[in-house]
Amino acid sequence: MPSHFTPWNKGKLVGPKAPLKLSEIWSIRVRLQLTGRVRDLAMFNLAIDSKLRGCDLVSLRLRDVSHGLTIATRATVLQRKTGRPVQFEMTELTRSALAEWSHQAQLGLASYLFPGQGDGHLSTRQYARIVATWVTAIGLDRHSYGTHSMRRTKASLIYRRTKNLRAVQILLGHTKLESTVRYLGIEVEDALEMAEQTEA
Repeated sequence: MPSHFTPWNKGKLVGPKAPLKLSEIWSIRVRLQLTGRVRDLAMFNLAIDSKLRGCDLVSLRLRDVSHGLTIATRATVLQRKTGRPVQFEMTELTRSALAEWSHQAQLGLASYLFPGQGDGHLSTRQYARIVATWVTAIGLDRHSYGTHSMRRTKASLIYRRTKNLRAVQILLGHTKLESTVRYLGIEVEDALEMAEQTEA
């Protein structure tokens, strides 16, 4: 191997991207509201609520999240990676942000929710860059967070509150419970919590 070879991951944080904490969610949300970034607010809220992978989020059309021109309270999306449907609820915050964005962008039912160049939708790479701007704007390290942080955030919050792994598995659309355990990193989290609560 040549001596000048540098590993791609040298000096980089690799592994699962961290989920956002509740305070961080609100910090990003308020910043997007105050700066009038209507599209980004709709995208951020939907990313948190839907727990979708980036490729599934950017390819959503208005009809996927609405009944006619009214934003739905629930939606079902076929996941590209697994081919399995996954259902999610949309909070009032998300519905109002999506309604405002679809009105401002004059989206039709067949329109992509987040249009990109030409007739296509926003690319996953563009989405990743947008996520990086959200997290750096509130002082977080962009290398520690990514599009998967958006997917993991609500799932992690639900697990912490309920400890119901099966519910989180369904919400994420995982076929195996082990995948959910690995995905949330909960064995490590639980072990650390137990260690913190145990006096040596």
